[in-house]
Amino acid sequence: MVGSLGTLAQTPVYRRIVIKLSGEAMAGPEGYGIDPVEAATIARRVKEVHDLGVQIAIVIGAGNLWRGNMGVQGGMDQSTADYMGMIATVMNGMALQDALQRLGVETRVQTAIEMNKVAEPYIRLRAMRHMEKGRVVIIAGGTGNPFFTTDTAAALRAAEIQADVIIKATKVDGIYREDPKINPNAERFERITFSEAINYRLKVMDMTAFTLCMDNNMPIVVLDFWHEGALAQAVLGHPIGTFVGKE
Repeated sequence: MVGSLGTLAQTPVYRRIVIKLSGEAMAGPEGYGIDPVEAATIARRVKEVHDLGVQIAIVIGAGNLWRGNMGVQGGMDQSTADYMGMIATVMNGMALQDALQRLGVETRVQTAIEMNKVAEPYIRLRAMRHMEKGRVVIIAGGTGNPFFTTDTAAALRAAEIQADVIIKATKVDGIYREDPKINPNAERFERITFSEAINYRLKVMDMTAFTLCMDNNMPIVVLDFWHEGALAQAVLGHPIGTFVGKE
C-alpha cells in the first residue's frame, strides 16, 4: 500500500465524489460534541483531494450531537427526533465549512432544512455549479424528510448531482464479513456487489442506501478515512478499502 501522496500517480479516476461522513467523525475523544481538532484533520484530508482537481460534495451526519433513536426510545415522536437530527447536521456542516475555509478551500453549506441565515437551501443545479467552480459543497439536513438516514441522503444526493462514486468514510479499512473488533480473523472484502452487500445485511450502510446505489449504479468505496493518504489513494484509483459495485 502506498502511504505517500507524492509517490502516487496524480490523475484522479473520479471527477466528482460524494464523501459520506458520520457525525462521530467530528467528535473528540469523548465521542460527542464538535472537536475543532478533528474538524481540522478532516479538512486537511479533503483539501488534499481538492488540490488534485476533484469536485467534492460532503454529506454529514449528526451522531456526535443527537441520535434520534435515543429520543424515540424515551418516548419522542420519530419525526420530531429525526428533524432534530437534521438540524444538528447543519451545525456539523458549519464547523467543517469553517475548518475548510481556514485552509483556503472555498466552501458552501447547503441544507434540505431551510436556514437562510446560515446556509443555502439545497438546490441540485446550484450544488453542481459550485463544484464546477472548485467549491466544496457540504450537504446537510439529510433528505429533508424523517425516517431516512444520512446514508440514504448520500446515495440520493450522489445520484442527483451525477457523482462518480460515494466514499464512505469510516475508521475501519473496508467491509468485513464479521465485526473485526469481535473476530480479529474476520474476512475483509476487497470487492463486493450490491446484491451481496444487501444479502449479507452488511451494516456499513443501511439497506435503503445500498438499494438506491444499486438502482442507480452508484459505486461505493468504504475506507479508513483516518489512514494517511487513504482518501487520495482512492480517488487516484489505487486499490484501498472495499469497492461496492455492480454485478
